[in-house]
Amino acid sequence: MRNIIVSEFVTLDGVMEAPNQWSFQFGRSEEQLQFKFEELKACGALLLGRETYQGFAAAWPTMQGTGEYGERMNSLPKFVTSTTLSEVEWNASLLKGDLAEEVSQIKQQPGQDVVIFGSGELVHTLMQQDLIDEYRLMVFPVVVGSGKRLFREGSERKVLKLVETRTFSSGVILLIYQPDRS
Repeated sequence: MRNIIVSEFVTLDGVMEAPNQWSFQFGRSEEQLQFKFEELKACGALLLGRETYQGFAAAWPTMQGTGEYGERMNSLPKFVTSTTLSEVEWNASLLKGDLAEEVSQIKQQPGQDVVIFGSGELVHTLMQQDLIDEYRLMVFPVVVGSGKRLFREGSERKVLKLVETRTFSSGVILLIYQPDRS
């Protein structure tokens, strides 16, 4: 059985929106890059919301100098959720039915885990359906004050257990949590 893993860049105040506007000032330490590469190598597919898919599909296939990471990103199967798209490319399949049902079916398939990058609306929907098996949060030491948050006000209470932490030389901290379903 596959796990659904959420992998996000977030600020200290929980904002996940537009990481390109606040994350680059911290650089990309070698250890951060290594973690992201290992994460991508270990997954069997990506699950993406429409906005993230469109941004990635516009950039990754033609991006120069991405090496093995770019090759892996481009070759991985992608599942895309959207109510407005009628077709997708870039090694992607469009999920058209009930999202909870479709994701449950993906989880039942054999293979490596499925990772979600970005895709805030998708993540919130899956949180409500209790379909997320792990949260990998790269917390950047910056407060931006406003923006879309990973855990929104009014979200249902969730108890998570910390399974791993890493501190990178850039000041970014990796926190890995799993739902406490006990």
